[in-house]
Amino acid sequence: MLKIWIASDHAGFELKEQIKRVLKDYEWVDLGPPSAERVDYPDYAEKCSRQVAKTPGALGVLICGSGVGMSIAANKIPGIRAALVSEVAVAKLSKEHNDANILCLGQRFLEPKTAIEITRTFIETPFSKDERHEARVKKMMKLEK
Repeated sequence: MLKIWIASDHAGFELKEQIKRVLKDYEWVDLGPPSAERVDYPDYAEKCSRQVAKTPGALGVLICGSGVGMSIAANKIPGIRAALVSEVAVAKLSKEHNDANILCLGQRFLEPKTAIEITRTFIETPFSKDERHEARVKKMMKLEK
């Protein structure tokens, strides 16, 4: 069973719980928060991103109100390629072309059914490993240095 790290802030808590309930084919490692009480999204973006960055082939899902704060914070961690996604086709391309390793979602802008389908697509889509995409991902990763 594939292990996936997941975290949210208070504004993404409900969607985080729904995703874990519906997508039972994966082992979810919930990094919090344990309730919808107010928290700061950078703390949870960092927890998830550090786990994904140190685990080859790992994936993460981060959820906040818009998804923007989580994606900005996650992309500050070396080794992370976080994609803010609001459409299924973009979830597929973020994995196929960019080898994204963290999916960011905005609970306030997505219907739960759509968010779940985006998450499933993100998890199940492999990186294409096409030469042009591999070269571009390597160039992106060099920007961290």
